[in-house]
Amino acid sequence: MRLLDEANIKDIALGAAVLGSGGGSNPYIGMLVAREAIRRYGPVELVTLDELDDEDLVVPAAGMGAPVVGVEKLPAGDDLLRAFEALGKYIGRRPRATMSIEAGGMNSIRPIYLAARLGIPVVDCDGMGRAFPEIQQTVLTAAGISASPFVMSDERGNVLLMDAVSNKWVETFARSCVIHMGAVGVIALYSATVRQLKAAAIQGTTTLAESIGRTLRTARRNERNPVDALRRAVGGYLVFRGKISDVDRRVREGFAKGNARMDGTGDFAGQALLLEFQNEHLVVRVDGEFAATTPDLIVVLDSETAQPITTEALRYGMRVAVIAIPCASQWREPAALALVHPRYFGYDVDYVPVEDRFG
Repeated sequence: MRLLDEANIKDIALGAAVLGSGGGSNPYIGMLVAREAIRRYGPVELVTLDELDDEDLVVPAAGMGAPVVGVEKLPAGDDLLRAFEALGKYIGRRPRATMSIEAGGMNSIRPIYLAARLGIPVVDCDGMGRAFPEIQQTVLTAAGISASPFVMSDERGNVLLMDAVSNKWVETFARSCVIHMGAVGVIALYSATVRQLKAAAIQGTTTLAESIGRTLRTARRNERNPVDALRRAVGGYLVFRGKISDVDRRVREGFAKGNARMDGTGDFAGQALLLEFQNEHLVVRVDGEFAATTPDLIVVLDSETAQPITTEALRYGMRVAVIAIPCASQWREPAALALVHPRYFGYDVDYVPVEDRFG
């Protein structure tokens, strides 16, 4: 067990934005919310699964919706508390701890805020090791853990509870609900015992995010190339350097969907890149050929500072570097890969691990 304070939060938010592969909502907003909660309620305990009893109940908490809307519709805080407590009440058990459902942006920080408010620990694990747009797209689903009972809340005080027959049906119903909430809501879901999570969750993601954030901060302070420092730290591959020439982004069916086009610079001069996203970056093509696909992480960085750029922040004229990072090994198992394969999202291409493309 160790305590998370304001300094930790800054590094975690920065590193989580890298792991989010463009999604998970705005990390800076999440950092501000968690920082204020820690200032008011004190540091938060970060624990491993081994530090809890096997039968302890852990309930993840997160946001849901289109990240581009979340930038304008700032989090209220009490809505997350309502969702979390409503789920515990429905189950009839008080959750021992909370955790991130995904490693990305604000959704890596929301559980820290919740933990500060309630005085409970955060577990150093998550359900993705990155971010994905749909509720059923977790390694927890592949392991047979149910997203139900599922609770959603909004800033008006509405609380919705559902118990669906599958995690895909949770996504279907919840997506309709979040649209009526203004395209952004908060959720509590995937309640599980520590024993279940030991077998299913991706462990150490909060610590990994913090380490990535610290790597970037140190590289900037020491005037080293932060893009190269990050790439080496995560075992990533440089896909492209260039300038964003066009962004087509729209909110549709509760998602931020679209693409960005880039013209190459330096060693990539004369080449063109197409990046496609649905909340998260899903596939990237260079001169028409697939260079990386889901479930590997595709990360867009400011070319000078290596600041991760989320899908809602992509803008014409930005000079960027694009790197690809191997996904957590659990995603390469057949049951998990079927949930996030590029063909699931409509791309006519087989998944090839990024290290095989660039190795």
